[in-house]
Amino acid sequence: MSQETAGHQWTYFLLALTTLLFRNENAFGEAGSGAMTETQVHAKAAELLKQMTLAEKAAQLSQLPGFPAPEFKENSDQTMEEILQTVGAGSVLWVSDPKEINRLQHVAVEKSRLHIPVLFGLDVIHGYHTIFPAPLAMASSWDPKMVEEAQTVAAQEARAAGIQWTFAPMVDIARDARWGRMIESAGEDPFLGAAMARAQVLGFQGRQIGAPDRVLACVKHFAGYGAADGGRDYDSSYIPEELMWNVYLPPFQAAVDAGVGSVMSAYMDLNDVPASGNRWLLREVLRESWKFPGFVVSDAFAVRSLKIHGYARDAQDASHKAFTAGLNMDMASGTYLKYLPLELEQNHVSMQQIDDAVRPILETKIRMGLFEHPYIEEPRLEQALNVPAHQELARKAAQRSMVLLRNEGALLPLDKSGGTIRSIAVIGPLGDAENDLLSMWGSMTKPGPTVSILRGIQEKAGSAIHVAYAHGPNLNRDIPSPFEGLAMVNMKEQPPQTSKQVREAVDEAVSLAKNSDVAILALGEIDLMSAESASRSSLKLSNGQQELLEAIAGTGKPVVLVLVNGRPLEVTWAAEHIPAILEAWYPGSQGGKAIADVLFGDANPAGHLPVSWPRSTGQLPLYYNHNLTQLPETAPDFKSRYWDILSTPLYPFGYGMSYTTFSFTNLRATPAARVGGTVDVSVDVTNTGSRGGDAVAQLYIHQRAGSASRPVRQLKGFERLALEPGKKQTVHFTLGKDELQFWSPAEKKWVVEPEQFDVWVGQDSAAQLHGEFRLTK
Repeated sequence: MSQETAGHQWTYFLLALTTLLFRNENAFGEAGSGAMTETQVHAKAAELLKQMTLAEKAAQLSQLPGFPAPEFKENSDQTMEEILQTVGAGSVLWVSDPKEINRLQHVAVEKSRLHIPVLFGLDVIHGYHTIFPAPLAMASSWDPKMVEEAQTVAAQEARAAGIQWTFAPMVDIARDARWGRMIESAGEDPFLGAAMARAQVLGFQGRQIGAPDRVLACVKHFAGYGAADGGRDYDSSYIPEELMWNVYLPPFQAAVDAGVGSVMSAYMDLNDVPASGNRWLLREVLRESWKFPGFVVSDAFAVRSLKIHGYARDAQDASHKAFTAGLNMDMASGTYLKYLPLELEQNHVSMQQIDDAVRPILETKIRMGLFEHPYIEEPRLEQALNVPAHQELARKAAQRSMVLLRNEGALLPLDKSGGTIRSIAVIGPLGDAENDLLSMWGSMTKPGPTVSILRGIQEKAGSAIHVAYAHGPNLNRDIPSPFEGLAMVNMKEQPPQTSKQVREAVDEAVSLAKNSDVAILALGEIDLMSAESASRSSLKLSNGQQELLEAIAGTGKPVVLVLVNGRPLEVTWAAEHIPAILEAWYPGSQGGKAIADVLFGDANPAGHLPVSWPRSTGQLPLYYNHNLTQLPETAPDFKSRYWDILSTPLYPFGYGMSYTTFSFTNLRATPAARVGGTVDVSVDVTNTGSRGGDAVAQLYIHQRAGSASRPVRQLKGFERLALEPGKKQTVHFTLGKDELQFWSPAEKKWVVEPEQFDVWVGQDSAAQLHGEFRLTK
């Protein structure tokens, strides 16, 4: 067992022990609905419904904003506290202070007529106090177990602080890196995305709603949000039905199958019908096809926005169209609160419809134990947020999420003994950053101390190596983020600079590099550059970073590029001129330590890309699982679809390097199986290098013919495995109905077809080890 693997297992042991202790102590007074049966849950909700007035029911279908919201004021002149006292509320949004949560909960429970507790919701995306790597980074680990453990910690800490509902996971498929919210996704692939969706739901929520120390999960944004035109956040998506079923919906279905309790509708138009008023999505797919029993909440102000879309005539029409489409709860616009009673009075909706919408919200609160334990125990909060095992897991998660993109001449790992390297220059605007290692959402909760890259390297190097720092040019957006300056958002851009100031910053960095043995550049995007409302037209290194990179390379010193970012960036020049490139993404609280661990070889990188890495922004959208077409890329005379650059990615989906090497041999597949049966595939994986490390075995298939053209390759299995030098392990995969079926646009249904299939297994989507099998009638 490698030192890294042993450490990983020890971290899991400590985390499990901590969880057990919390559960035995009925942590923070919130233990779920205990032994209450589903029959009892239904009966209690039914009894409450009998007692509720129409205004109280409309309030349960409303989420109140815990911040100044002009959109809400359009529909209500009451304060949040007044509403809680008079009619209650389904939920309160974006109140994160535990004392204020307790105070408002006391108002709802003790002063309202029926004493119904409130669900407090917050975007706990990848951590509350302990911030883990951003979701795109954790998807790079190809380690669902680790992802589940990370979100378990996020749930424990959030629940201890009074947050009972997180607006995560985001499972939108992201094929266009211009889209700012790619960072919250698991990337471009529906199979990997489904695995990450399942892991996150189980981490946040446990095996059932009301599990101790867990929160209600909310899968979002339903659906197609990641396919916005031009990668422009909030813009319309146009997605054929077969792509919806085969690509964009599978991660959502995986979340529903894992028991997710709530779903968030998306902002944008889907094929000209806004997702928050889309009956096909909210009723036909979600309720009728998938039998989803929970409730749907809109994205912020999305019900009100149906008028802005030109879909609704006015606010009341927006309320009607969202409600009758199947949307239970209006997030923060007050539209339901004002207009649903009027809808009933005018016979546009029935009381039965309103009761059916309120019921799953009440049942959720009952299952979560909020009626028995609505409050948190504030004195115990500090203990819950400062568990050493949480920080250790965050460090391991960051290590396992980093992707080594290039390592010419085995520059990495660096020697930390002080023998060959006596001085290191850490350079770049993200080298001493703290909040910018967390992502926008990580900065919005209650993050604890964060270790910068500079500090991590300094601590790792100790007294043997002199470490100095030069900031380089500042990073800022041409158009500011609307989130900057919000009271609960601890984010800001670096100050703008003149051309002269940029040149001076570059010159200072070059001078430091010349006087150092190695230069480590930390470049990329500050958190506000890759987030909601953070789409960009170009993926080039901005704000003078490319000039800085080329200038440092020109010194002739060994250069390591560490990328801190939320999407692939244009690094084509670096891929030819910089010997070592490490993709760290937004690595979280322990990011600086984890990066140092990888740079100096105390952790062996084994992350693999969950996206195809473009050579140029002009290639977008870019994804590996495209269809074959005229002059395929596999043709002997194929060069490119473009005349100015290669049309293949710079780095393929699934790509990742290690400090060791692996071989994949002896691929075996069941030669033939009947439709409805299974195909067994196995492969031998051997560590052929001199270090222990993790390989990620990836299985891809291609159906050669059928009722529709099928993608050139599709991921249908993966496994991350640790191997010591010289060791071999046989990895087994089973292909069944779920892996072999697709939604046929010709048949208008799910089919498994009797055809010939190719199968590949290797370390990325360009794997060469090939086999085949046939399905028969």
